Amino acid sequence: MAWASARADELRLYVATDGNDSWSGQEQAANPRKTDGPFATIGRARAAIAELKKAGRLDGPATVSIRAGTYFLDKSIELAEQDSGTVAAPITYQAMSGEKVRLIGGREVQAFAPVMDPSILARLSNGARKAVVQADLKAQGITDFGSMRSRGFGRRTTPAGLELFFDDQPMTLARWPNNEDVKIAAIPKDQGANDGHGGTIGNLPAGFYYDGDRPSTWKSFDDIWVHGYWAWDWANSYEAVASIDTTQRLIKTRPPYGQYGFRKGQRLHFLNVLEELDQPGEWYLDRKSGILYFWPPKPISEGRALVSIIEQPVFRLRGASNITIRNVGIECTRGNAIEITGGENNLVAGCTIRNIGDYAVIVRGGRNNGVSQCHVSNCGDGGIDLSGGDRKTLAPAAHFATGNEIHHVARWSKCYVPAIHFTGAGIRVANNLVHDHPHCAILFGGNDHLIELNEIHHVCLETGDVGAIYTGRDWTYRGNVIRHNFIHETGGVGMGSMGVYMDDCVSGTRIEGNVFWKVQRAVFLGGGRDFVVEDNIFVDCNPSVQLDGRGLDRSPVWHNMVYDHMKRRLEEMNYKQPPYSTKYPQVLELEKFYQKDQGVPPENSVVARNISLGGKWLSVGWHAKLEMLKLSDNMVDVDPHFVGRAAGDFRLKEDSPAFRVGFKAIPFERIGPKGTHTLPSPRHSGEREG
Repeated sequence: MAWASARADELRLYVATDGNDSWSGQEQAANPRKTDGPFATIGRARAAIAELKKAGRLDGPATVSIRAGTYFLDKSIELAEQDSGTVAAPITYQAMSGEKVRLIGGREVQAFAPVMDPSILARLSNGARKAVVQADLKAQGITDFGSMRSRGFGRRTTPAGLELFFDDQPMTLARWPNNEDVKIAAIPKDQGANDGHGGTIGNLPAGFYYDGDRPSTWKSFDDIWVHGYWAWDWANSYEAVASIDTTQRLIKTRPPYGQYGFRKGQRLHFLNVLEELDQPGEWYLDRKSGILYFWPPKPISEGRALVSIIEQPVFRLRGASNITIRNVGIECTRGNAIEITGGENNLVAGCTIRNIGDYAVIVRGGRNNGVSQCHVSNCGDGGIDLSGGDRKTLAPAAHFATGNEIHHVARWSKCYVPAIHFTGAGIRVANNLVHDHPHCAILFGGNDHLIELNEIHHVCLETGDVGAIYTGRDWTYRGNVIRHNFIHETGGVGMGSMGVYMDDCVSGTRIEGNVFWKVQRAVFLGGGRDFVVEDNIFVDCNPSVQLDGRGLDRSPVWHNMVYDHMKRRLEEMNYKQPPYSTKYPQVLELEKFYQKDQGVPPENSVVARNISLGGKWLSVGWHAKLEMLKLSDNMVDVDPHFVGRAAGDFRLKEDSPAFRVGFKAIPFERIGPKGTHTLPSPRHSGEREG
């Protein structure tokens, strides 16, 4: 078989919607009579490359170009170690230049018709009866509906059940209330317990009471689910309803229940209720009959309806190296879009990943794997999740997430499924734009990470006690740098939100050259030590910097955190020995506090050369004292000569008095995706800026 190539050592293969897997994979233009041409599937192109490698006939790079069109997939594209390229001869799977490729992990739904069944019409509201249409999925060969599962805080990632997307947007599973929540009215008597913080929470198996009579209008309680922030505004979950006693107004859920208990006044809503299919954009699936009911937001003929099918990732790389996936669209799956396990120098670049059941991209282990200049939206869980490196030896992973725009993710799980999550050692997250998220934008753990030049806004929208950038609860998370990020206009309910949240005694982070605008508590140092907070700009924050001493608190919840949990984490990292003892010598100072039982004070943090205008500058409390901070050369409510404060332009004019105290200029022009001008090479993209 002849293989197309641009030069002797370069292989070029093509895939097209009108291709054929029995053809050679050549470009269609060379075969106008269609006796030969592109492959029909990416899997066949992968196999062709493998055949050439096995025969020793592939010496250079290989590129699989996918022509424009929509490709419906029913299984993963698997790439293993034997499918790897080399640094000098990488393998690329990409959309043809200038063409739009959509890889769909679902099926298109057609043949919608008006609802005629009287028993169904009787369960719909007057307004819905003429607007709702139905489609028989089983008649269209769609029989795997998946299942709804408990998910949320403290739950493992699990594939979504079948979802409906219309006009490239996720539709809403029929719910009540529509656009807000109701609250737990009360908990059963004699079922309260101390929550560890002076409050009361109810026993999970005992259930909770609701107000009003809405559930009494529902004809069936089968497969109804309820979502709630049951005890805390940072811990949600979806639970199956076990029973509804409409006389007592008592609801009980099935195991595994929530994580903490039910608290009066906490938010919840019900979903998967046919009677609540009462506004455009809502849908309901009768899993027994296979009938899908849908109120389209515009005439059904003017958009395309898709349902998600596959639970496995579209691309799965296991031990593969030197592979690039570029400029393709991936959507409509129940699970993750791309999973990379092991290997090195793998890159996901310029892809549009949307309407995914779980995460967009997962990277586990390996070295120098990353995601660059992708557009990620409407994931059921988070956006990008990276892990790698060795925390005990501090060997870096060199993974990266650069130049991506990520928004409207965490549709389902809400809490602790951030736009970008990473853990391990030596990972860089830079030049990303993150917005419209219910919880934290960036969540990390580990050592020697660099978070820089990101823009984050309108996050923490549904939750409380949350940070736009968050880490916590480990003395050994050291060597991390958060610099030159622009965080603005964040949300927060209940206990509110923070810009950079150093929670539960985590220590040693360097926070420099960031801009915080209209952020509640911009830099929150929650009991930790050894921070450096320098050359930041705070505008209309309340406060700009906050320090507490929770590590000194004698109550069981905090004492146990310090002397049990965090002590064990110290010992796990062998902190008295290199590399921790030599690279992070400040961690050795903790030993004297563990020889006694008087808590750990939040000492040795530097706060210098910061600009704070409007709002409040500093808050110190909860066992912390002002003298525990090393304050110097901070400009508070002094005009710093911004270029345009009203417009959110916080560049400093050349005559700014801040420069006279040594304030370091912030590279505004390099913040966000526009600051990433070229796609990084797999050979150097994981390197840090000097």
